[in-house]
Amino acid sequence: MTSDVAAVFHREYGRCVASLIRLLGDIDAAEEAVQEAFAVAVAKWPAEGLPANPGAWIVTTARNRAIDRFRRESIRHERHAQAHDLFGPAVVGPPAVEEEPLTDERLRLIFTCCHPSLNRHAQVALTVRLLGGLETAAIARAFLVPEPTMAQRIVRAKRKIKDARIPYRVPAEAELPGRLAPVLAVIYLVFNEGHSATTGDLIRLDLCDEAVRLARVLAGLMPDEAEVSGLLALLLLLHARRAARVAADGSLVRLAGQDRGLWDGDLVAEGRSIVAACVRRNCPGPYQIQAAINAVHSIAPSVAETDWRSILALYDQLQAVAPSPVVALNRAVALAEVEGPTAGLAVLDPLDLGSYHLFHAAQADLLQRLGRTEQAARAYQTARTTATNPSEQAFLESRIANLHLPT
Repeated sequence: MTSDVAAVFHREYGRCVASLIRLLGDIDAAEEAVQEAFAVAVAKWPAEGLPANPGAWIVTTARNRAIDRFRRESIRHERHAQAHDLFGPAVVGPPAVEEEPLTDERLRLIFTCCHPSLNRHAQVALTVRLLGGLETAAIARAFLVPEPTMAQRIVRAKRKIKDARIPYRVPAEAELPGRLAPVLAVIYLVFNEGHSATTGDLIRLDLCDEAVRLARVLAGLMPDEAEVSGLLALLLLLHARRAARVAADGSLVRLAGQDRGLWDGDLVAEGRSIVAACVRRNCPGPYQIQAAINAVHSIAPSVAETDWRSILALYDQLQAVAPSPVVALNRAVALAEVEGPTAGLAVLDPLDLGSYHLFHAAQADLLQRLGRTEQAARAYQTARTTATNPSEQAFLESRIANLHLPT
């Protein structure tokens, strides 16, 4: 795939698939048609140049490919008539580039995939697959499960949507609160994949921007839901650091080493304002608490001047309302800043996060601070082995190289 096509794929895949699902009424057919359209783009765009509106070109080409397939596969008159009634005659000539007016197709896609008849893991996995165009292997790593397990979840979820004829729409206002939790989880995971991409460049701005945009749309749709506001604030505060997270050579810069002058002040101010409004509501939830943690980070001029006791207290609250091994890991890091690395290690060691590279990296950092360099080197090496992003791998290699190991 050429660089231009790859860039359009990353930016437009979710919108194109969402539009085709609405037209075709079938997820597999929509994905196949969009993938065929991108294959055509790979063949044509290098010679013909990038269209004025690449996303619309892909949607129109995919639509025509899908119509052709319906007609080729028709062995009965009624199936041919169904294709004609749904889509009209096939478009002749070059694809049109006009955008169709639409309500937010991607939000509609999220709510369809997050229908309550699907289990939570399937809801989130399928939506991340369709919205971000992520490979099954990348989604499996994000969920810390084997790839075949994730593949089965996605296939079953697609089949359930088709067999149950789940409607492709944003629910009525009364239905929204009951559908909210998986929708928030999806937007959060899309952002996370963009913030620390599984492969390729460390940051995928297309996914980060899309997640922030969807969070804004959802906040406008549900202004009274504190957790929606909390998610938006969290994403804004994290996204504000993007310019400081990668060095000029593309290597990872940890929070401790970031130039905070590069943080986006407008996003920080907006995120902190939303957090303050959430605090006034006094109905804390997981996303609001995480946003508050990042607001505390945003206030400090440096890591050394960070109010770690407040952050630890917020992690205690988060562990109480949404306990998980990853929350415990982050709490252990905060605890180490307050009570020392020995206290942090005591919390880390029992955790079951063997395939999660940040777990091993946190262990290595605390071991190094205690002068246990050989153990730190082994932990860093495990982190390096389990990390999948080249920037993170290079960072971990540099940490190993900088250890002063006995000879």
